[in-house]
Amino acid sequence: MAIQDFLVASILLSCFIATSYGVSFSSLPETLVVTASPQPGQVLKAGEDTITVSWLLNTSSPAGIDFAYKTVKVKLCYAPISQRDRAWRKTVDDLEKDKTCQHMIVAKAYSSSNNNFTWIVQKDVPTATYFIRAYVYDSNNKEVAYGQTTNSNKATNLFDVQAITGRHVSLDIASVCFSAFSVVSLLGFFFLEKRRSKASQAK
Repeated sequence: MAIQDFLVASILLSCFIATSYGVSFSSLPETLVVTASPQPGQVLKAGEDTITVSWLLNTSSPAGIDFAYKTVKVKLCYAPISQRDRAWRKTVDDLEKDKTCQHMIVAKAYSSSNNNFTWIVQKDVPTATYFIRAYVYDSNNKEVAYGQTTNSNKATNLFDVQAITGRHVSLDIASVCFSAFSVVSLLGFFFLEKRRSKASQAK
C-alpha cells in the first residue's frame, strides 16, 4: 500500500511540475511527419497563394505513444535567416516565450493519419522565409510532441512569402500624373503673375 501511495504521489508531483513550469521544445519528441505543398525556395504571395499541409504519426514511433494526444495545431514558423536581428521572432527553448511560430494555420482534433488542410496565406503575413511545424497538445493544452517540414537545423525545405506592399501600378500612375499637373499649374501661375506685373508696369 505504501508503494502505491508513493507512486500516486510521484505522478501527482510530476503533473504539478509540468503545469507549473513551461514546456521546453528540446523535451518534445518528434513523432509527427509533416509535409507541405511549397517547393524549396518557392515564393508565395500573401493573400493569394495557398499551402496544403499534411501530417500523420510516424510509423516508427513506439506503439501507444499517442495515447495522450488530443489536439494538433499547425503553425507557420520563421526560418533562422528571417529571425536574425529580430528579437520579436527569437527562438527560445521555453515554448511560452518562443516566438518562432507566430502564425496559426489550423487547429484540429488529433488523428494518427489522413490529416490535411489547405490554407490561404493571410494578408498580414510579413515577407520572410518560413517552414511549417505542428504541435501536439494533451488534454491540459500542453505541448507533448511535434513534427515539422524542415530538419533540426531548420535549413531544409524552406520557402518564402512575399507580403502585400499596399501599392498598385494604377496608384503610382495617378501619383505621377498629379505631380506633373501640380508642376504645370505652378508654372502657369507664375507665368500669369509675371504678365500681370508687366502689364501693370506698362500702364
